Amino acid sequence: MDATLLSLCAAAVFLLSFALLKLVLGRLRSDDPAANLPPGSFGWPVIGESLEFLFGKPENFVGKRMKKYSKDIFKTKILGEKTAVICGPNGHKFLFSNEQNYFTAFRPHPMQRLFRSYRSSKAPPTQIPREAETKVFKSPGFLKPEALVRYLEKMSLTTQAQLESHWGGHKTKGINEVKAFPFAKTLTLTLACRFFMGVDKPERIAKFVKHFDDITLGMHCLIVNFPGTTFYRASKAAAAIREELSKVIKEKKEAMNSGKKQMQDILAHMIVATDPTGSYMPEAEIVDKIMGLLVAGYSTVSTAMTFVMKYLGENPEVYEKVLEEHREIRGKKKEGEVLSWEDINKMKYSWNVVCEVMRLTPPLQGTFREVLTEFTYAGYTIPKGWKVYWTVSTTNKNPEYFENPEKFDPSRYEEKGETGPAAYTFVPFGGGTRTCPGKEYARLAILTFLHNVVIRFRWELVCPDEKIFGDMMPTPRHGLPIRLTPH
Repeated sequence: MDATLLSLCAAAVFLLSFALLKLVLGRLRSDDPAANLPPGSFGWPVIGESLEFLFGKPENFVGKRMKKYSKDIFKTKILGEKTAVICGPNGHKFLFSNEQNYFTAFRPHPMQRLFRSYRSSKAPPTQIPREAETKVFKSPGFLKPEALVRYLEKMSLTTQAQLESHWGGHKTKGINEVKAFPFAKTLTLTLACRFFMGVDKPERIAKFVKHFDDITLGMHCLIVNFPGTTFYRASKAAAAIREELSKVIKEKKEAMNSGKKQMQDILAHMIVATDPTGSYMPEAEIVDKIMGLLVAGYSTVSTAMTFVMKYLGENPEVYEKVLEEHREIRGKKKEGEVLSWEDINKMKYSWNVVCEVMRLTPPLQGTFREVLTEFTYAGYTIPKGWKVYWTVSTTNKNPEYFENPEKFDPSRYEEKGETGPAAYTFVPFGGGTRTCPGKEYARLAILTFLHNVVIRFRWELVCPDEKIFGDMMPTPRHGLPIRLTPH
């Protein structure tokens, strides 16, 4: 039976069980009735408004409540937590400017269950703090431009090899018919494994693409853990990935101890890193952090790549401008010469295209924070311990900030008196102290892919009206089949 149907059936049981209680108690209220809480509803007992959030698309969930309650803030209860949703550019600015004062990172409970190691079934260890993960790879500067420059040649060569392997040999009457989404996922995972772990055998990890899909879907779901459910599949996938990563770590340690090969990747850094007491990081913790990095560098980047292909296929005039930009870059290079950092920085129109893709189809819907100390925003009080949900969807398609918001128009990001959209109206990578640390890595991977694919192919969409499903991770129903024509 379909996992979504099973989850809905399980949810229905919960609803029926608590229906009578809801009639008696009414909507859940704050423990402090005197607090000036934001408008909104906590929904049903226990499950709150989780069903509508998970199955009604977060974008629609937020938009509907902004119209009903407030364009600035509303309260809800999702994934077991009382939550304030802060909306609009003023909300973005407030959140990004006060990260250290009021908030800390928070993982929803499904993510906590998937991204932590159980040394004992009776006593699970403390959740690994998100700040600790960020610090691990920020401190040696792995994701800074100067470090990424060293990886650019390998990224470009890997992309070329993957294109040749997957799209270079399936010709039917001179035209290739392939699926963009599966390829984007395989390519992205291959790049991430090489960058984060130094794994040079892409087939070893690429076979786990389905597991990474299951984990991504399981990060935001009801924790209903029996066969067939989303969370059950995610748990099994996480266990399989952990087992393989443990093997990779063992091999990495052996290679490092032998001294045969210098290691310059995040995994090697984690293995030798020590805390203030001089203790090494436990292997189980390394596994969880690497798995988290791989998932983060996999789903969002592959989604962006896929929808770049979709929107360029729908807008041939935009494709021609992108092709012109990349032919100019390629024309100044010698035969076989790969991209340089200077080349990447010349891809200004191409990056405008990517930004417009991310505006219309955000690869990441939003993230959660935990409130460290009570604060006031827009005249309302948010208690300590509540969660805050931040989402890009409150501005991306708002006509107040983007004229003709449903139109695909990369020129929005060109300089017009000031650079691009107004401040805090377009924030695909967040902002402030928690700006996505992988922003430059993502930009590099997407533009390197775009360069190599447009230089080599034209394409058309096989299913122009293909439906997009998936609430937290946009997914073309048929994998975005396209017909490739080599130049």
